Amino acid sequence: IGLTIGQLGKATGTAAETIRYYESIGLMPRVARTAANYRSYGANEVARLSFIRRSRDLGFGLDQVRSLLELADDRSKPCMDVDALAREKLDEIDAKIADLSALRSELADLIGQCQQGTVSECRILDALAPRRVCE
Repeated sequence: IGLTIGQLGKATGTAAETIRYYESIGLMPRVARTAANYRSYGANEVARLSFIRRSRDLGFGLDQVRSLLELADDRSKPCMDVDALAREKLDEIDAKIADLSALRSELADLIGQCQQGTVSECRILDALAPRRVCE
């Protein structure tokens, strides 16, 4: 289809700078250039970049995306390899949710202790201030 980098970016919602970066680290292939020295992307590159974008949207890191691409490129590999990567990401997400939940509870408790007094009596600021060690 002969897309320029800008057209590829528009089609996939990816900045040209990001596409160039993905090329530089090997996630995207380097493509042929036109006589005017423009990159010329086809349907395969659109599909690959869409795959990368969706993987990134799901929270996969670049190394994980690289592994997923390698698996996608070799359809003979067992699906359990893909499943293992997805489960690893799910575990990471669950851990983040647990951390955020604990942070939320702590902050909600601090807010609940607010007496609506002056800043000098503020429990939130007290909790944020470093504890003084012996002077």
